[in-house]
Amino acid sequence: MTLEIELKFIATPAAIAELPEQLAAFTCEHSAPQKLTNIYYETADNRLRKLDIGLRIRGFDDSYEMTIKTAGKVVAGLHQRPEYNVSIKKPELDLSLFPADIWPEGFDVTALQAELKPLFRTDFVREKWVITYQQSEIELGLDQGHVTAGEQSESLSEIELEIKKGNTGDLLALAALLGKNGGLRLGGLSKAARGYHLAQGNVVREARALPVFHAAPKATVEQALSGMLELALSHWQYHEELWVRGDKTARISVLQGVEAVRQTLVIYGGLIPRKASTELRAALTALAEKLEKKGLDAQETCLSADYLQCKLALTSWLANQAWKPFVDDKSQKKLDGSFKRFADIMLGRTAADLKEAFAQSLTEEGFRDQLARLKRQVIAFHLLSGAYPLEESMAYINVWTELQQAIVQQQHAWEDSARQHAVMQTAFWLNGQPR
Repeated sequence: MTLEIELKFIATPAAIAELPEQLAAFTCEHSAPQKLTNIYYETADNRLRKLDIGLRIRGFDDSYEMTIKTAGKVVAGLHQRPEYNVSIKKPELDLSLFPADIWPEGFDVTALQAELKPLFRTDFVREKWVITYQQSEIELGLDQGHVTAGEQSESLSEIELEIKKGNTGDLLALAALLGKNGGLRLGGLSKAARGYHLAQGNVVREARALPVFHAAPKATVEQALSGMLELALSHWQYHEELWVRGDKTARISVLQGVEAVRQTLVIYGGLIPRKASTELRAALTALAEKLEKKGLDAQETCLSADYLQCKLALTSWLANQAWKPFVDDKSQKKLDGSFKRFADIMLGRTAADLKEAFAQSLTEEGFRDQLARLKRQVIAFHLLSGAYPLEESMAYINVWTELQQAIVQQQHAWEDSARQHAVMQTAFWLNGQPR
């Protein structure tokens, strides 16, 4: 087994054209372009997909390799998935060649193989460089071609960076250098994900509401920090894909993802000093201000250098736990404590802040003045409420959301009744109001 650690980018023709000149600044070992074909397999009921497993046969020249990738983790384009590779003499599946322990207990592998059929394929030319950068060897792969499923087809124009030897910090630093001129966008969808979507008819992807963050049982405060940021990044990345594919309304959800990151940093402001995230917060603030503007071009925005550098900075901050050097022993002890208790306290503070802001009747201008605060704290409720039944937490959050919508939509006749309803709610969390 190997563990992939890589970054995937969507690249413009201009970015690809300047790649050789950029790479000339490094010590590189270049491999000649190869034509690659990947055939992906699935059952009629998408059994592998449901298990988050990808199965393919890759061919180049007269050599073939069977690969299976099991469930892993993706954070803003940084992919980590266990991968198993087996050389085969011809392009025919033989699942018995994989380790038996990669399958769920009691899984009938023989029956699975009998049901597997080719689902989609990718055909592309790959050019590779192995780059010596700082303390690491990093493989850069340039892929250009198509992914096809029946009558559906989509072009591929991607750059992948993968650690061959070294560390994630060097990987992210190299990515920042390559993206300094723009033209690169962190890809949230793998080739396989794009192929599966085409195979399902290439239906229009729908926007998603910001979910409530659910921490693992007995999670620490620090573990929840990573989880919150990953949730925010996932929301951001998903709607970015919708936005660049033509859904203009997805810009608001991209902004919401950015604001969820910023609000996470606010929630942890009492434990992590501001100096631990000064540059990151400045980049996020600038991006949020930009995303507030209507009429932005999605491609131009998401492929800009500043946009990429902001997302890479956040990915680096999270992946390298960059707050650690700034946290003293007292704060670390609190970070090691119960997230549930921390969330109860922060939920109480969030509610108190909103009730203070909306305690009295407001003018139309007064409601608008409090809108930004309301949006931030509604996001905070989503991040902090996961320890409680979803029905209870969402009933509470939805009342504040209705007030937010009334203000945004300038429904002046409803603003004050929505305000009164919101502030009169009973807390659903412990250490709040009497239940």
